Amino acid sequence: MTDWKERLTGQLEMALSQSDPRPHISAYHDMPYAIFRYPPEAEFQVRQEVALLRTRLEQAGKRVTTISLAECMAAALVAEGLDTRALVDAEKSVGLESTVETIHQVISEYRPLDDLVASRIPADVDPLRDVVFIVRAGALFPIYRTSSLLEQLKGKVNVPAVLFYPGELDGAAGLRFMGVLDAEHNYRPKIF
Repeated sequence: MTDWKERLTGQLEMALSQSDPRPHISAYHDMPYAIFRYPPEAEFQVRQEVALLRTRLEQAGKRVTTISLAECMAAALVAEGLDTRALVDAEKSVGLESTVETIHQVISEYRPLDDLVASRIPADVDPLRDVVFIVRAGALFPIYRTSSLLEQLKGKVNVPAVLFYPGELDGAAGLRFMGVLDAEHNYRPKIF
């Protein structure tokens, strides 16, 4: 069994299966979420295992909401009139760096990613029953760092939530997004 799969089924699943998972995934009452890191090259295997984890948790009486960051970003761009064709045209005319900056601006200022994520959490959540999976973080690379997202979700998420993070551990609490970017060391959520 791979390291990430062992952590997923042996540690994360055990924590989320508790009657109140919050103290098992976070030391902060206003940040009841954790990060599950995995190697970026295992993306498709992780997606499959996360789907199975969701099924097992639902069979144990939990309600799991899955939020795709790729879908959130796409919705934000479309809402601002930036479909795939517009982005391709922008990259051709102003270059990749300017296009990336435009996308970052959309999901940071015009349609903040944290608001999009929070709006997808059911209104009737119960911290003892509900679990939120935040997936497809790799779609944000290299546009947006997830450390920003997690800090901005503080106080907006009051149920156990897990960000599935494609990256590498750097020290005790540092993460390198996609194993490429310099490590971000200000992650406060527990890293599985």
